[in-house]
Amino acid sequence: MKGGEVVVDNRDPMESRAFDEPATARAAGLEYLSLPMVHGAVTTDTMRQMHQVLKRLEGTKALLHCSSGNRTAAALIPYLMIDKKMEQEDAADLAMSIGLRSAELMEIAVEYARRLGT
Repeated sequence: MKGGEVVVDNRDPMESRAFDEPATARAAGLEYLSLPMVHGAVTTDTMRQMHQVLKRLEGTKALLHCSSGNRTAAALIPYLMIDKKMEQEDAADLAMSIGLRSAELMEIAVEYARRLGT
């Protein structure tokens, strides 16, 4: 990741990996954060944790990923709605354009954002 500073990995620790991402990231001088979003077990607390990380990383060149983009894209919705003041529909559309496919994850993300008063 040229010019990057941090990698945020949202994969479940049990998901297969083709290489040692933490070691590779650190060898490249990148901070590596693991914030698992486990398939079928994502909650509003998971969204809160991810939201806190995103707020901390604001202005940082970061690569955020899971296996397909589905979970990571969902976790961006609260940040977009709360911190970037995007309308729910616009935040959801952007998340879908970058990999969100799960209506359930979108619902959890929006619920978390609404709970914080957006």
